[in-house]
Amino acid sequence: MGTPLFPTLPTAALSQLLSLGLLEIGTGCRISPHTLIEPADEQGTLRPVRIGDHAVIGAFTILHGGTRIGDGVRIEDHVVIGKPETGYAVGHTYPGTGTDTHIGDGATLRSGTVVYAGTRIGDNTAVGHHTLIRSHSHLGADSVLGHFLVIERACHFGDRVRCSPLSHLTSETVLGDDVFLGAGIRTVNDKHLIWREPDRIPTLLPPRFETGCKVGSGSTVLAGITVGEHALVGSGSVVTRNVAPGTTVYGSPARPHPATTC
Repeated sequence: MGTPLFPTLPTAALSQLLSLGLLEIGTGCRISPHTLIEPADEQGTLRPVRIGDHAVIGAFTILHGGTRIGDGVRIEDHVVIGKPETGYAVGHTYPGTGTDTHIGDGATLRSGTVVYAGTRIGDNTAVGHHTLIRSHSHLGADSVLGHFLVIERACHFGDRVRCSPLSHLTSETVLGDDVFLGAGIRTVNDKHLIWREPDRIPTLLPPRFETGCKVGSGSTVLAGITVGEHALVGSGSVVTRNVAPGTTVYGSPARPHPATTC
């Protein structure tokens, strides 16, 4: 890996934020002169941005107020971190209020990643190109998340999780430690497909993926489903019922089969 072609000292704009106490930069950092710091949220509340030692931040990255970047973090070009949530979703309007957003030591965020406010990304976790992580999600340590993922609000991932590209994890989905999801996984949390009906707010039932389970590429997991510990879901399955721990299921709808093939 070559040496980045940008200076090790902050630009004049960053120096002004430092003097105002709205930016803290650790030692040995390399920050592109095209980095943008946005300390104010939509309500005008100011929050400082903190960057740990030896962090690398690429061009045209935006760091919103409340962002906390750990030591040795690598952030590539065109990344957005700490973006406040705005607009309507599931019976609630988000007014653009900022909050703390944590990127753990040694994490890597590839180009085009968008991380909304309130998210926590664990130590040494890598996030692929153009992945979207919505507000208040918690992603554990030592995980690998592929490119073009959509991780909706308040998802919770354990440690050592692997998510392959092009998957959608619906709001409040839970993944235990050591879960492996293949490419193109689709999850559902709403049995009635209610979006904006004034007299009806849906009861969301996100799926759960317990410790060590594996789900093959192209599978769909419906609302309220639990995939048990160390279970295996074969590729292209539609999971309509809970999967017992240690079992192998596949098909549409997915049914138990011997573990020799799927």
